[in-house]
Amino acid sequence: MSHQNKAYGEKEAKAGLDVTLPTLETFPNQFPNYEITIEIPEYTSVCPKTGLPDFGKITIWYIPDKLCLELKSLKMYILAYRQLGIFYENAVNRILEDVVAACRPKKARVVGEFNPRGGIKSIIEARYPREE
Repeated sequence: MSHQNKAYGEKEAKAGLDVTLPTLETFPNQFPNYEITIEIPEYTSVCPKTGLPDFGKITIWYIPDKLCLELKSLKMYILAYRQLGIFYENAVNRILEDVVAACRPKKARVVGEFNPRGGIKSIIEARYPREE
């Protein structure tokens, strides 16, 4: 069985990482040491190679420090992925990076649980702080 890796190059590997998305807004946190979990059950993006839609559930978990994510801006941010060509792995890691940049949480985790395609289901998880 021959394996050809020519189909995916740097273009697809980096797709969606530098696109400007709506700003994630925040508001001042009023309490110490608690957890916030946000579930987005209807996440949609586009495969950068095939152009076909990808569907899944994104879960954002974080321990706020001084700021909390404002949900309407998060909704607009996530909706922008609908037209974005981006791999699962990039989407989950980009969401984590953008959440961390916006609200500087003590800890955060983003999990993407993507609908099966071709009989394969993917679950991608990224955590902050990043471990070496």
